[in-house]
Amino acid sequence: MQITEVREYIPQLRKATAVLKIHKGFSYDGKYLVYEGDDKPAYVLRTATFKQTERKRREFEAVGRIHGLGVRTSEPIAFGTVEALDLCYIVLRYVEGEDASERLPLMSADEQYSVGVEAGRELLMMHEVEAPGDLEAWSMRRIAKHNRQFAEYCLCEVKLPEEDVIVAFIEGQLPLVEGRPNRFQHDDFHPGNLLVHGSTYAAAIDFNRYDWGDPYHDFLKIAYFSREISIPFSIGQIDGYFDGKIPENFWNLYALYSALIMFGTITWTLQVVPAQLDSMMARIRTVLNDHQNFESVIPIWYKN
Repeated sequence: MQITEVREYIPQLRKATAVLKIHKGFSYDGKYLVYEGDDKPAYVLRTATFKQTERKRREFEAVGRIHGLGVRTSEPIAFGTVEALDLCYIVLRYVEGEDASERLPLMSADEQYSVGVEAGRELLMMHEVEAPGDLEAWSMRRIAKHNRQFAEYCLCEVKLPEEDVIVAFIEGQLPLVEGRPNRFQHDDFHPGNLLVHGSTYAAAIDFNRYDWGDPYHDFLKIAYFSREISIPFSIGQIDGYFDGKIPENFWNLYALYSALIMFGTITWTLQVVPAQLDSMMARIRTVLNDHQNFESVIPIWYKN
């Protein structure tokens, strides 16, 4: 898609002096920074195909609810469709900040921890939003997803040596998902989707994978991404979310969700970014080591 084609259809682009494509991330959305003459952007434009209109409309509304709670994120400005160009779009107000995954390693351990604490508090606010009442129970959806992903894994050529241990752990812990709440999930909450300004937390962005379900499921990206970037941040996120009072069942669910995602992670990587299989397998290996092959539900980096 040429951005010049859509300018006349989107009011927020009519005064634009520059529109620059954003190349970061795994999202299939088109992402653009929209400038209106200043040094910093005025808006972020996200585009998707027309057939995704309803999904994107719901995303726009969900982000509006989150922003309305006072969560620090991009304010949703406009949603629309351009059927002639086979697209729908979301316009968001630009939030100033730098990619936390790049900034955190340059900060002191105390600063990283403080950013994590704020991130945890912001995540807790997001989780106040209840799922639609007609949504199927989280336990049914998560177990069905696991069964599908494990069946796909069994058909693929990559195998984990610890497969039996992981399966046994999952089967022993899976009853814990019964009765878990259905709440808003960012579903991709890690430093790559967070902004810092100076040395403080600024905002969460990229809600295109949002979902509904157990709030604790939003912590599994700590295991696979955040702890690799910053352990102080990861500890801070947990401490900030729970205000230092971690419930007894949290670690069991955290470990369960970290295990459940392993098989789906392998098949997703093979399908979408096969060149990154080695790095993803290394992440799985790290999670297994952190939990001593799930002999411990609390990861060693938090214990220490």
